[in-house]
Order: sequence, then C-alpha cells, then structure tokens
Amino acid sequence: MKNTGDRRRTIYDVAKAAGVSISTASNALNDTGRTNAETRERVRRVAEEIGFRPNALARGLLSKRSHAIGMLTNDTYGRLTLPMAAGVSEVLVDHGVSVFLCATNNDPRLAQLHLEALLDRQVDGIIFTATRLDLTPPVQLSRLPIPVVYVFAEGPADSVTFFPDDEQGARLAVDHLKELGRSRIIHITGPRDYLAARIRAQSYLDVCGDGAEAMFGDWSEEWGHEAVQSVFARPGAKPDAIFCGSDEIARGVIDALRDLNVEIPRDVAVVGFDNWEVVARQTRPPLTTIDMELKELGHRAGLAILSLSKGEPVPAGITRLPCRLVVRQSCGSPLQSD
Repeated sequence: MKNTGDRRRTIYDVAKAAGVSISTASNALNDTGRTNAETRERVRRVAEEIGFRPNALARGLLSKRSHAIGMLTNDTYGRLTLPMAAGVSEVLVDHGVSVFLCATNNDPRLAQLHLEALLDRQVDGIIFTATRLDLTPPVQLSRLPIPVVYVFAEGPADSVTFFPDDEQGARLAVDHLKELGRSRIIHITGPRDYLAARIRAQSYLDVCGDGAEAMFGDWSEEWGHEAVQSVFARPGAKPDAIFCGSDEIARGVIDALRDLNVEIPRDVAVVGFDNWEVVARQTRPPLTTIDMELKELGHRAGLAILSLSKGEPVPAGITRLPCRLVVRQSCGSPLQSD
C-alpha cells in the first residue's frame, strides 16, 4: 500500500485505509483517547505506508502546543551556541519539536523583534543563551506567558538555569598538572570583570595556595603571548606549567614559549579551557584542555523546556554541569592522547 499520487494524504485517507473512524484514527496518531494497542499500531503503520504527514497546525490546535521552541542568543559567531543548539535539537527531534535559533548581536531592538516573532509563531518555550555567565538577560523574558530556560546566563530566582561548573573544570586542570609533578603553576586568563574568569582563577588559587599567581587580561592570543614574555623576563624561578583561561590564550602562550626556545611539554606544560577543537587540535603540540560539555548543556536545557512546555515540574535554580578533561600532548601526559 504505497502513496503513488501527488495529493497530500489526510486523516480521512488513514481512517479509510485502516478501516476505522476518523476519531479513532486521530486518537491513535495522537496517542489520545481509549484506542487499544493493536488498533493504534495498525493505524500508525497504515499512516506510514500511505505517506501521511500530520498537519502541524491541526496538531497544535489539538494539543494546545505548537511543537516549536525558540533559542535566543547574543552569541554572534555561534562559538558557544551552535554546540548547545545541536544538543537541544537532538533531544527535541524525537518529540517532533522544531527549534528556531535567533541571534541578537547584543542589540536590544533586535532581541525584541526576534522575541515578538517567536511569540507570533506561538512557540511552546524559549531557551536563552549568552556568551558570559554574568550577562543580564532581557527583562521581558521573565514576563512571558511561556516557559523560559537559561543557559550561560542567570535568570530570575524561580527560573531554570544551566551553567558549566567552572570551578570544577579549573580544579581538573590544576590537579592534572600536579599529578604530572608540576609545582610552579601560573594562571593566565581573561578579563577580571568576567564571572567565569574569576571563578576559574579562584579555583586555581584554592588548589595551588601560597605563591600562586593569576594574571588577568584579554581572551586573546595576543594577551597569552604578552603574559608569557612578561613572566619570563622577570628574575627568579620560571613556571613549569601554565593553566590558561581559554584555548585562544593557550595558543598565544605556546607561540611565546616557542619564541623563547622553551620546549613544550618538557620544560613547561600547558592546559587550556574550552576544547575549541579548531584551536586545540591545531596547536603544536596539540592542546590538553577542559571541555565545558556544551552539547550536554543543550541536552539538559532541551529536556527542561520540553517538560515545562508539557506543564511538568522542573526544579528551579542553577544547575552546574561537570566539565571534562581532554588529554592531548601539551602536558606530556603518559595517558593516551585524544
């Protein structure tokens, strides 16, 4: 029984082919009513065989849901958001839910236009993502009649928020260096006004104790290069390991060490943060780094928005998801490299 014509198949065609009433066919396809398992399976099999595709509008009217959610982000380049969006999509696709991704470019007017467009589409919920933990989300998100989940940005106290565990990630990096016998570890990181930079630096200081030094600057290769030149120009013992607040900084650090004829990892071991593979895999040697598990953040945000859109409870507050150490060659680890 195949669909050989060009006409779109309807619920009427399914009911006729399966030998049931239209209401029974609808109940079977939407998993509602009191349809027995045998009939439900037969109707679904027939629907697939004749090429029936449910009408999204009709399905939305029946379920009071649009089966779509919006992702609103200030991440212009998609460095953080695209992996998270992939995680969200993986969770939602099996539930027939589409994702609309909208970039605001940090423009309040553009954010408002995207938000209005998403509401016009009657999305079931919104996931707001940002490029820094301490970015204040648009206040209008807290006033919406639909659920909102926050990732990389803290929402109101009664909202659902997901963060990477920066403290745990930094501890992973420093513990790995100490396990390799490194004792003179310095930390080169981004701007002090970034919450993530402060959290990672404090975790490093807590582990390394007296004599530990955290250097704040930019999220750039140039800053990594400049910081290393400054450190190695000073008198006294030189570091035998450098924990960097980002992979971009780490690449600048490695380039500067090479310029100074310092061998990596023999003389100085280097760890980054982000696992931005286009950077981490191309450094020489390839960079050991901390992965923030962005796709898993997306998975968790997707599951949360799905539950909330169905009216199911989700615990409010901040959930910090653990980071993962990715071992490559920049530390000289005896472990198998990635």
